[in-house]
Amino acid sequence: AEKLHREVLELQIEILGQKHPDTVQMMGNLASTLHSRGQLEEAEKLHREVLELQIEILGQKHPDTVWTMGNLASTLSDRGQLEEGEKLHREVLELQIEILGQEHPDTVWTMGNLALTLGDRGQLEAAEKLEREVLAFRITFLGAHHPDTILTMGNLACTLVDRGQLEEAEKMEQEVLALQTKVLGAHHPDTILAKNNLAVTTKRLASRRTSTKRRTKILAIITGWKSRFT
Repeated sequence: AEKLHREVLELQIEILGQKHPDTVQMMGNLASTLHSRGQLEEAEKLHREVLELQIEILGQKHPDTVWTMGNLASTLSDRGQLEEGEKLHREVLELQIEILGQEHPDTVWTMGNLALTLGDRGQLEAAEKLEREVLAFRITFLGAHHPDTILTMGNLACTLVDRGQLEEAEKMEQEVLALQTKVLGAHHPDTILAKNNLAVTTKRLASRRTSTKRRTKILAIITGWKSRFT
């Protein structure tokens, strides 16, 4: 796909020119392909070029311009440039709420991306709050069985694990596994990943419960020991 995108882009630049909408769109497609292949530095550079052209040709608030801003924000976050990624995600979200509305799928998608970036930055409480909002929107408008809804449930469960809320995380991961098994099948990579995540959480939860019992037992022994000498 990358090779073909490059060939098409070269022809479009030659025939249509650098600033033709079709040329700019193909640049964006190539940037997204590069991102998906892990070539993040080149993807970032190309996303920036596309964004500059779209702002000039379409304007700051055109949906295509805003979408490119979101793609650039995700690339920055994946490159570890989390502060800039978060800032750009917030700008995109503000524009999408203004232009498209709070409940538009693109707006909700950006909310989810922002939540992931916040989680990567260690802002877990804010990430959890946003992921719950995204999940509520997706259940309402897409249904509980939609892949995007299940993905959001999995992301929220991971955030709950990171926050130490293992009981709720385990319950949610059980739901995710059941849904993915039904929708995708038992052998799908996402289902296998969900099964592994649940196993890890269950093990951590069992370890915590065992540790709590040990602490309780030790405390009881110490209390009993003290009582014999009072």
